[in-house]
Amino acid sequence: MRHYIVTAAAAFALMLPAAGQAQAPVTPSAQNPVREITKIAGEVYRFRNNFHYSVFAVTPAGIIATDPINAAAATWLKDELKKRWPDKAIKFVVYSHDHADHISGGEVWADTATVVAHAAAKEAIIGEKRPTAVPQVTVNEQATIELGGTVLELTWVGRNHSNNSLVMRFPKEKVAFAVDFIPVKSMAFRDLPDSYLDEWIDSLHRVEAMEYDVFAPGHGPLGTKADVTAFRNYLEDLRAQVTAAARAGKSLDETKKAVDLSKYKDWNGYEQMGPLNIEGMYRLVQANRRPN
Repeated sequence: MRHYIVTAAAAFALMLPAAGQAQAPVTPSAQNPVREITKIAGEVYRFRNNFHYSVFAVTPAGIIATDPINAAAATWLKDELKKRWPDKAIKFVVYSHDHADHISGGEVWADTATVVAHAAAKEAIIGEKRPTAVPQVTVNEQATIELGGTVLELTWVGRNHSNNSLVMRFPKEKVAFAVDFIPVKSMAFRDLPDSYLDEWIDSLHRVEAMEYDVFAPGHGPLGTKADVTAFRNYLEDLRAQVTAAARAGKSLDETKKAVDLSKYKDWNGYEQMGPLNIEGMYRLVQANRRPN
């Protein structure tokens, strides 16, 4: 059942931020972070901190932000928003899920913002002592934030990379944002930690059924709905191949040799993550098998 968190409206014409100056390429690192803001559509923007991304929307009544990433990144973004939109405070921050590499630093924005997350994310944040602000408002199935005429829909599509991931969709701008469980033209993360395989695939079907033109992941380039479908096909292909190898009695090492992922050789992380993906899928498949 959908519920509304807040409604606020105001009429105000926003000026576009000045274009940033070109910078020489640098190697991203914690000591020398690459940070930037790019426009996606309308007044929805993407924030980059090295290899992590979040999104935010600027409205006449304030800003809706998502994952702070870490305290240093959140501080940089807060200062940058002040420079570009001096009369706009962050009114909401929505966590994509509970993993610390995406949601640390929420306390930097909590002085003006209401913190929102899935109910299971709040439980994990408290239980695991995540270094961030504890959510004040929680979502179970669906919720909507409306601020200054901008609408953000929050949907839990089931368990996947975690049990508390939210898909965030700006319906007017036709932008969807989800983190870690839908990479774009990229292999899955390592050996599929904190994963619920069959439900993951089901959740991807649900994201495919949503309406959007641009898909913004938490890592890597922007994509489209076709990239969501491609990743779901990858997981199904990997599951089928690993299941066949397991049913043939192959060991993990034998399965790594038998599974053919060459059709994904152009995806990011193919060499490094491919073998780990097979290892994780083997673990997940064997955990639920009932052999003779």
